[in-house]
Amino acid sequence: MRRFFTILLLSILILSCSTPKKEGNVSINGTVKGLKKGTLYLQKIKDTILINLDSLVIDGDPQFTFQTTVQEPEIHYLFLDKHDGTQFNDRINFFAEPGQITINTSLNGFEKDAIIAGGKNQTKLIEYNKINKRFKERNLRIIKEDYEAKKQNDDEKLAENDIAYKNLLRQKYLYTINFAINNRKLEVAPYITLNEVFDANIKYLDTVVKSLSPKVKKSIYGKQLVDYLKERKTKEAERIEKDK
Repeated sequence: MRRFFTILLLSILILSCSTPKKEGNVSINGTVKGLKKGTLYLQKIKDTILINLDSLVIDGDPQFTFQTTVQEPEIHYLFLDKHDGTQFNDRINFFAEPGQITINTSLNGFEKDAIIAGGKNQTKLIEYNKINKRFKERNLRIIKEDYEAKKQNDDEKLAENDIAYKNLLRQKYLYTINFAINNRKLEVAPYITLNEVFDANIKYLDTVVKSLSPKVKKSIYGKQLVDYLKERKTKEAERIEKDK
């Protein structure tokens, strides 16, 4: 009897060792240079709530690896809790899609120093963010000039800045709409439309929706954009009816 239980135990141990660990279809790894202690969280938004999918305590080794599973390309977040008592910590957003994703960054510049290599949607998101960064920088310059003009009571400069701001906004919206249309076969198209130009003219949003491929239109962000556009159209119809 003792021999039977010994054989049974050995069989269980061999089976457990030979059984592969369940892994996801997305592998996320990288390094946070300078990080000695802290906790990294892999997060996503589910039903409008930010949830933790996994976490890793960093204690000396700044390298990290996460595994997760996605049904379709979807924005995920890498969140760093520095354990320094600060209320606000750092978060990096990226498109998670099947395959390998590499995120290398630093402790002091967790968000701004992030270098991300991933799939097609992430590549296009990086491309868009580079141009969008220029729009943001130009906007900041206008705000600074506006502030100085107000101090000097320079009405001419204020009027000039107002025109510059409207032109800049128009350029950003046109660029974003065109970017979405040109990338209509990728989930990044409805995502940036919702996040960057949600208040654009209805006809522009309608153009984006109509351009989306059937697959993308059925995606998470595609459905959100379609539903949002329907809501905008309904409200616009009600407003017109009210004004009659």
